[in-house]
Amino acid sequence: MEGKHMYGGQLMSSEKPRRKYDEAFKREAVRLMTEEKMRPSHIERDLGITNGLVRKWKRALEEDNVHAFPGSGYQRPEQAELTRLRQEVNVLKREREILKKAAAFFARNQ
Repeated sequence: MEGKHMYGGQLMSSEKPRRKYDEAFKREAVRLMTEEKMRPSHIERDLGITNGLVRKWKRALEEDNVHAFPGSGYQRPEQAELTRLRQEVNVLKREREILKKAAAFFARNQ
């Protein structure tokens, strides 16, 4: 139970809640590094963010500038297709269960 402890009978986590950063924040942090030539460690310290995030965001922008940060409801096309297919599979599973029950019902009544 590393990082966790009991308090009043409840398991408590000593980890901080995960912070989320919007796309504009990430792009500005990367801009400070690329255009203003600031060191990533200084940017991270000044902005109070985890070490290594600015470099990670820079790599993401270099790989796919448009879809680098797919949060806030936007999904990459591949991810959107995967989500759609998973939803379709769930619908088909429910339909199959209904048909199984209907077939069993009609088989009993014949």
